[in-house]
Amino acid sequence: MVAVQTILAFIPAALVLIVAPGPDSLYTLTRSVSDGRTTGVTAALGSSTGSIVHTTAAVIGLSAILRTSAVAFTAVKLVGAAYLVYLGVQTFRGEEEFEIAPEGTGYTPSESFRNALFINVSNPKVALFFLAFLPQFVRPGSSAAPQIFLFGVLFTTLGFCYQALLAVFSAQARRVVTERDLLRRILRTASGSVLVGFGAKLALARRVSS
Repeated sequence: MVAVQTILAFIPAALVLIVAPGPDSLYTLTRSVSDGRTTGVTAALGSSTGSIVHTTAAVIGLSAILRTSAVAFTAVKLVGAAYLVYLGVQTFRGEEEFEIAPEGTGYTPSESFRNALFINVSNPKVALFFLAFLPQFVRPGSSAAPQIFLFGVLFTTLGFCYQALLAVFSAQARRVVTERDLLRRILRTASGSVLVGFGAKLALARRVSS
């Protein structure tokens, strides 16, 4: 159904977009350093689950609603922006961030998964990205929905692999980071600032009219 040449063209384009810094990868990095590899990998899984949600929405047309409805777009973006700012403030305030905490006192894998999932799903810009990016690789004359879903799953798989590797390597550097108070404070301030910045950027984002 999908030509090999199309997939080979899709993969490098997707990878360029996947490795670009964003709130998903930052959250995975933060949880990996703070709470270890497992919690970081579950954050990556949460983000990837959100991508599947957006892929499904693109297939059935829900993303088009965000593109054409100012009210829906604004409502979703404000919820997402508020949540990113909330996580950023929590990072600022959390003295335990980037510390090796006793077992059970940090984020659990399930909490990490839920937060990452919500960060991804509540970002309407991600929904619109899937709606704009995936159809570019659809072969004319064939059913679009299965192709869009296939490319969405492929994008999600590549994204999970990248974030899982990020989680593993971040967790390896965990003790080096957490044993240095100054570095830990710098990372906490930087992470909190970037999350708040992403939230502010999302809050100011404008809907692209069709």
